[in-house]
Amino acid sequence: MDRRKFLAFTGASAGALTLAACAGPSVGGDSTPAGADSPIANNGPDFTGVTPAKSIDFWSSNPGGSQAVTQQIIDAFTAKTGIAVNLVAASSYEDVAQKFQAAQAAGGSGLPALLTLSDVWWFRFYLNDQIIPLGNALEAAQIDASDYSPIFFGDYTYDGGQWGVPWARSTPLFYYNKQHWADAGLPTDGKFTWDQFASDFAPKLMQANGGVPAFQWGSISGYAGWVEQNLLWGWGGGWSKKDSFDLTVTDAGTTKALQFTEDSVYKDKWAGQSANDSGADMVALAASATIESAGSFAGIKKSLASAGDPFELGAFPLPGGPAATSGVCPTGGTGLSIVAGIPVEQQLAAAQFIAFLTSAENTVTFSKATGYIPVRKSANTSSLDPITQVAVKQAGDTRSQDWARVYLPGGDQEMNKSIQALTTTQADVKSTASALQTTLQGIYTSQVKPYLS
Repeated sequence: MDRRKFLAFTGASAGALTLAACAGPSVGGDSTPAGADSPIANNGPDFTGVTPAKSIDFWSSNPGGSQAVTQQIIDAFTAKTGIAVNLVAASSYEDVAQKFQAAQAAGGSGLPALLTLSDVWWFRFYLNDQIIPLGNALEAAQIDASDYSPIFFGDYTYDGGQWGVPWARSTPLFYYNKQHWADAGLPTDGKFTWDQFASDFAPKLMQANGGVPAFQWGSISGYAGWVEQNLLWGWGGGWSKKDSFDLTVTDAGTTKALQFTEDSVYKDKWAGQSANDSGADMVALAASATIESAGSFAGIKKSLASAGDPFELGAFPLPGGPAATSGVCPTGGTGLSIVAGIPVEQQLAAAQFIAFLTSAENTVTFSKATGYIPVRKSANTSSLDPITQVAVKQAGDTRSQDWARVYLPGGDQEMNKSIQALTTTQADVKSTASALQTTLQGIYTSQVKPYLS
């Protein structure tokens, strides 16, 4: 069963299946969108002879502090087309989801035409028939779908339909303090492995910089399970086998990677654990390096400016491990979907705005302001910041996330708890991994497996 086939089964169950990587709405119940009489065909609404609406609402969490640049693009779109786009800000991906679900529960009043959807929970709205397939919409808006980066565009493809387009897409990046690197006499080009960092780079960094931790692990409450996949894959392990629910938490490669993570804090003492924001910790000179999203670049840059630019920021692609040095980087981020059950005139206007917002020119404009990766193959990326260039290059060597993280209800939180036990209490790795595998297996057995047949 391929990944997209699986999504249909998990969502077809009752509302108990609230998938966990982000705490969005549940699925099930009345799956008919407000104002719709029947399920939508995979090519979507017919826009023949339709005149686009003069005004639409766009709900977004403004990822990466992108409200200003998004509004700039909106203003240019309105000046060109006469279509007004009302940007309604939310605090997070989850906030967008909850507000959208609440509007649906209220009978569909006040629905937007367009909203941002994370790649880990867009299918919940698809399963409830709350977003439209975009085949006809893309054609009506004269969007060349083949120009989107296939690694990002494919995240929203299911059952012969396209349910979203990529917009604010990212990878994790290894950010570092260039002055600390220079003081330690370390190279600032090429790629290194975690073993090389631990045995060579970290001791030199700490010796040259007064014992400051060479690295800071990101906040446990954030995306610890997302970043840890880099190490798991580098050691030949994973949360689960590729495109499978066969759990591999207790496999040798996985436990070795988890042991390496714990040892970095307690045994080898070259890493710290951030309580809140590892990027801010690095800016405050409390660490020489960290891993954060490419979409965090603008925020880190702003923090540096506020601190008087104490150092020049650099970035590397994610380190490899002893078992793999390529294909060890997961993708992340969000896309755009058009809402079902609203007038076709609004849907067409939304499609035209998508075409403008994600054009080759504007995806570069957005990238310059945020650090997110341009989503068009034809985008001219030569003017991007060198740090964003690292993310652009790394995007060609990414891997889909493990099913155990993104599809098991509560799986991500359980992984975060386990990593927290390792990095804050020095828990036994093998028993922690065994307990996590048992927990994840229980989630699969009780909340997923029954809906696969």
